Amino acid sequence: MKKLALSAVLMAVAAPALAHTGHGDTSGFVAGMSHPVFGPDHLLAMLAVGLWSGFALPHRFWLGAATFMAAMAAGAAISWAGIGYPMVEQVILTSVVVFGLLVVVSKPGQAQSLTLASLAMIGVFASAHGHAHASEATGNAFGYLAGFLIATAGLHLAGIGLARVVANGRAARIMQRGLGLGIAGSGLLMMAG
Repeated sequence: MKKLALSAVLMAVAAPALAHTGHGDTSGFVAGMSHPVFGPDHLLAMLAVGLWSGFALPHRFWLGAATFMAAMAAGAAISWAGIGYPMVEQVILTSVVVFGLLVVVSKPGQAQSLTLASLAMIGVFASAHGHAHASEATGNAFGYLAGFLIATAGLHLAGIGLARVVANGRAARIMQRGLGLGIAGSGLLMMAG
């Protein structure tokens, strides 16, 4: 029941995507650490990747987070190389919905092809997150990226931890689906503005 309440709270606080509108400081380590936590689209996407990893890959839970972080860094490199990413904001918001739905349908022992397809989607969407953040970084951009990667890892770990607690509890599938639907619903609300 607590997990369903958390999903309801996350849906209630959903707002239009604010992670890339130039709000706040975008230079240095501390700005990079705080940015994912205060941008609801990133917060929910990163928690969802952790949840998916914890539910779908209980023995290789690190794989989703590692894929996300590597692709996010690659997206940052693409941005710093001067290559654009069309509709990056829409891709980021779509990632919240898709990642939430991955949480809903994930289960241990799912087919390897489904796991690989999920990891590929995580990588594509993560590149958009990295591109957007690198595009807005100013000043100490590498410190900003380092802080962003550390905060991202922390959010992934929080999702993995929550998934492992939920997966071992009573009414596990109901709570898992509630968390996933709450994240996907929040993404839809952010899309609606």
